[in-house]
Amino acid sequence: MNDYQLEHWETFSLVKTQLSVVSATEKDRLKAMISDYLSFRDDITAFLSNYFGDVCTRKCYESRLSACCSREGIIAFFADMAVNVLVSSDEEIALLLAVLRKPNTGFKCIYLGEKGCMWRIKPIVCEMFLCDTAESEVFGKRPEGRALWEELKKRKQQYLWPDRPVLFDMFEQYFIDAGYSSPLMYFHNSPGLLRVKRSEK
Repeated sequence: MNDYQLEHWETFSLVKTQLSVVSATEKDRLKAMISDYLSFRDDITAFLSNYFGDVCTRKCYESRLSACCSREGIIAFFADMAVNVLVSSDEEIALLLAVLRKPNTGFKCIYLGEKGCMWRIKPIVCEMFLCDTAESEVFGKRPEGRALWEELKKRKQQYLWPDRPVLFDMFEQYFIDAGYSSPLMYFHNSPGLLRVKRSEK
């Protein structure tokens, strides 16, 4: 288990531990907090399926033409993991923890299984990554899609850009208040994001 895998394993484990001891009422409250975000993610999924379903293929990945699903190439936020644990079964999280214990000697992301990403709600950076080739091909033929994509990117900022209270920051604070810490808590560790938060006050 390398450092990248260890950080992810420890973070998934601490989230799973905390959520296993909170009351059902508290867990329902947390799920209510992410309901709007999950609707946003549904909109992204629908858009990508409509516009990029025939373009972003396994062939593209296997040829290494794109950086998508590359080994340790995508940042996962702490809240990505918290959201995924909240909506996943114990069995699904157990599979993620198990795969993180195995050496990753290939060029692909450790979470990329035979049926695609093993996360139920994959990291937002992964979900919204489009390579230049795919964008040019799709938006060249269907230019109306570019405006829709730009609107989705603006909506993403409502959850991630901390110039106001945002979901990803709130989730980190919730677990910090419960006594946990993680190097993936970028909203409390990243100098750039901390500057944005200070400018908001």
